Amino acid sequence: MSNSKKQQYFFILGSNPELSFAEIATVLGIKEKRLISKELLVLETENEIVPENLIKKLGGIIKIGVFQEELDKPSDLDLQLALAKIASKAKGASGEGKFCFGISVYGETISKPLALGLELKKYFREQGLSCRLVTSREPQLSSVVVTQNKLIGKGIELVIAKKDGKVLLGQTLAVQDFKDLSKRDYGRPARDDESGMLPPKLAQIMINLAGQNSLDAVILDPFCGSGTVVTEAMLMGYQNLIGADLSPKAVSDTRENVNWMKKRYGLDRANIKIINRNVINLSKVIKASSVDAVVTEPYLGPQRGLKNVELVIENLEDLYTQALRQFDLILKPGGRVVMIWPVFFGKSHIEPKLGNFTKVYSVLYGREGQRVFREVVVLDKK
Repeated sequence: MSNSKKQQYFFILGSNPELSFAEIATVLGIKEKRLISKELLVLETENEIVPENLIKKLGGIIKIGVFQEELDKPSDLDLQLALAKIASKAKGASGEGKFCFGISVYGETISKPLALGLELKKYFREQGLSCRLVTSREPQLSSVVVTQNKLIGKGIELVIAKKDGKVLLGQTLAVQDFKDLSKRDYGRPARDDESGMLPPKLAQIMINLAGQNSLDAVILDPFCGSGTVVTEAMLMGYQNLIGADLSPKAVSDTRENVNWMKKRYGLDRANIKIINRNVINLSKVIKASSVDAVVTEPYLGPQRGLKNVELVIENLEDLYTQALRQFDLILKPGGRVVMIWPVFFGKSHIEPKLGNFTKVYSVLYGREGQRVFREVVVLDKK
């Protein structure tokens, strides 16, 4: 490693690496896509990053850490000594109680990673340190394993990233809080499983893709459903939020979930307006050129009994076209829309008329076997 003040941070991208990269690139202004593997992104920067704070704001990032050593075609002994040096600086390596450590390997495989871990365990014990090696069936430890074994704070997750013979060594500094995400998803009081709900992680990603640098930005979700975009934006610190929906039940659910989030996280300062209104006449109740960004998952069509796909697409294209006309009226010049468009059976796309919008990019989001995929679409107002 050079003596530069720059730090080499790494980010473990989520299940959709392309979408995760789009999010982190928007948030941190990353221009260069430097990947060690499809899921490990490296960022060299002089800017200070506080991983434990940053990861709370990112829906598509599983882990954040820092590389401290770089080796060129190291021997097994070189690897062991370098990892021992990094691990010895961990808080839990002071000898107070049992020290837990684990190893995750990204990129090209290394020979006998388990044997390397056992050699490290032997080395630590020779130093008089009571320790336990945390292992997994996979080459990488999951965020669940890292959290449950307290490898951040009291222990350490050592990370090995290998590409073209060069090996980067470091440690994980923060992991995604899967427990809290689950609580916000399944623990909120008002849920609508019939209509389907936007996962909190995807809502976070979409809010970040809106690219709003000011927490005073006005963010609108005109199809607010049970309020996931509004509540996640609250948690991320945005102060001016509007939720709207044609369904009185959706409006009621959103208000209930907003109040729950306020109490659970002590969020009292945000200015939140929830209104019962059809998207096609939204401009009658929202002032022209007053909104900075629209972040939304509209009605995606029937989730069951999907037979006449062509007719569904035609109806949705009409709805989305009318919605975009309304967004054009209420968005500020240069405003952004981040919205979901459905893709049926992985191939049948909708093509609403964009009018005064330019399509910046889109990313497909879904799992194999899904009937309706989500296409995350980013549009900028001309």
